[in-house]
Amino acid sequence: MKQAELKAFLDEKAAYYEHPRFIETDPIQIPHQFHHKQDIEIAAFLTATIAWGNRKSILNSAQKMMTILGGTPHDFVMNYEMSPLPDFVHRTFKTADLTFLCQGLQRLYQNFPDMDAFFVAQGDGTVAKKICAFRDFMLLSPHEKQSEKHLSNPLKGSAAKRFNMFFRWMVRDAKAGVDFGLWKAIRPAELSLPLDVHTGNVARKLKLLKRKQSDRKALEALDARLRKMDPKDPVKYDFALFGLGVFEKF
Repeated sequence: MKQAELKAFLDEKAAYYEHPRFIETDPIQIPHQFHHKQDIEIAAFLTATIAWGNRKSILNSAQKMMTILGGTPHDFVMNYEMSPLPDFVHRTFKTADLTFLCQGLQRLYQNFPDMDAFFVAQGDGTVAKKICAFRDFMLLSPHEKQSEKHLSNPLKGSAAKRFNMFFRWMVRDAKAGVDFGLWKAIRPAELSLPLDVHTGNVARKLKLLKRKQSDRKALEALDARLRKMDPKDPVKYDFALFGLGVFEKF
């Protein structure tokens, strides 16, 4: 396809898939259970953190986390007194990892009214640098070494898919009824695509991406192509690429 044809094709697919029906099978349905900003942030962050593998398994595990948090994530982390949590396992993410994240979140909300305020306090800088600032802050809490792998580091070559998905949920406009549009510290134009196996494979088939690895370099190359198509909201194409890969087997 020529560039104009490709843009028109992806614009159409993005508009089709950015619809409330998308929520029915997507992990974003978990934060959609809540109404308060802080509850949504916590539910979204924890869900995104375990969002790898089978989607049904992700949804079941995320729902179990919300049950452990008593259905009130913000109240839970604010009143958490480091008592043992119920056993929890999602692939390599275990109870110790959830405990560590609850401790980090408690400290964050003790110092900031919400996550958006935390990112405002980081000042100017790329989204990758803000991810690293958040990662560094969370890692100040006591943790096992293996917990660190659940917080990707984009400055060390990671595409940080789960962080970028979480940021998309929080930043992009809520008008379509899918994302939340809760944060002002980051603009939609600054976001990076949540690059995974589906979006990567479709991007390669459409010749938007040449690099075989789905790493930071691949993400930067794909981001550059998508920003040319829509400089103000490049990550809307996540819906198109993901939808083509998962639902249309493109």
